[in-house]
Amino acid sequence: MTEKKSNKGFIKGLAVAFLVPLSFYLVTKALSKDKIHMPKHYWVDSIGRKMRKGKEVDDSICHKVADLNLINQLGDHISLNGTLKGKILVVNFFFTTCPIICPKLTGDVSMLQRAFRKNPKMESNLDTAIQFISITVDPGRDTFQALRAYADRYNANHDHWWFLTGDKKAIYNYARNELHLEVGPGDGGAEDFIHTEKIVLLDANRGVRGYYSGLDTAEIRKCADDIVLLTLEK
Repeated sequence: MTEKKSNKGFIKGLAVAFLVPLSFYLVTKALSKDKIHMPKHYWVDSIGRKMRKGKEVDDSICHKVADLNLINQLGDHISLNGTLKGKILVVNFFFTTCPIICPKLTGDVSMLQRAFRKNPKMESNLDTAIQFISITVDPGRDTFQALRAYADRYNANHDHWWFLTGDKKAIYNYARNELHLEVGPGDGGAEDFIHTEKIVLLDANRGVRGYYSGLDTAEIRKCADDIVLLTLEK
């Protein structure tokens, strides 16, 4: 049984490892035919007016995710919008003592990280354009030392994949009101607890560009494709 699970994980890992070069091929092919479709923008905050071809027209002002200050697994205080300015973010939520969902979710994020590792054969090194962000929903228990041990279990690249802890109310507000995850109402208090398998893709300007199940291989592939598209966005 153990050998079968190992083989299954290896096959999935290979599939994701080939996602990035395959995505570049598909994107280049689509661009040559002018049929490329960029990941859509989610959450319009307001409708404004702007000039287009000499006429004033309605213009949607998309939601821009606010900043969040946390501590990573190395003990560094970081700002998601400041420290990581200009980077594409791939965000998920977890906690280190989760027995079922989080290990699967973190394993799939690990495959994404490997797929976007530095590749000397490619002109663009995507590892510098993307940051993987895993935020604990149990910050009272998950110290940065616990996050470091957890990150090492999944061979995280500590430069490009951060496991983060901090103020619970700030984290829960970020999940509910900035990323708009469907996790039910709450105030981030002692009795509040959220648990989601969703991965959220944020562009370099902190617009929400995608939601994916971290437990579904097909959606992980779609996330990889969308990441590549965002690296090409002007």
